[in-house]
Amino acid sequence: MKVVLAGCVKSKHPGVHRAEDLYDSRLFSGRRAYAEANSDRWFILSAKYGLLRPETEIACYELAMSSKSRSERREWSECVLRSLEEEFGDLTGMEFEFHAGADYSRWGLIDGLEKRGAKVSLPLEGMAFGQQLRWYKQAGY
Repeated sequence: MKVVLAGCVKSKHPGVHRAEDLYDSRLFSGRRAYAEANSDRWFILSAKYGLLRPETEIACYELAMSSKSRSERREWSECVLRSLEEEFGDLTGMEFEFHAGADYSRWGLIDGLEKRGAKVSLPLEGMAFGQQLRWYKQAGY
């Protein structure tokens, strides 16, 4: 099973929305379109809420991973790992593809997935914002 983990973005619509509709940016639109077309399931990685199902209704918020301390980021990663285990049970053999910045994929999340037998890929690793936008555009998203 392939799961895409899409990182949240700063720009959001005010009010309460489904998580998949809350984030308002070209980058998130590319992440969402890619995830919907290329995965069995997809989730949003939120600095505030952790692992979000796209259909979960949440309120607009202001919190970035960069504002969290190292220990808070490790704690956040552990919470996301627990949520993934609650969602899927055994993660052995599952494929997780990250479409998120390093603040969301590091701090124990990648290591934790690999220790649980999952495969991890980061196709946009090291790309700047503009490069990521071009990648999604060239891929048709």
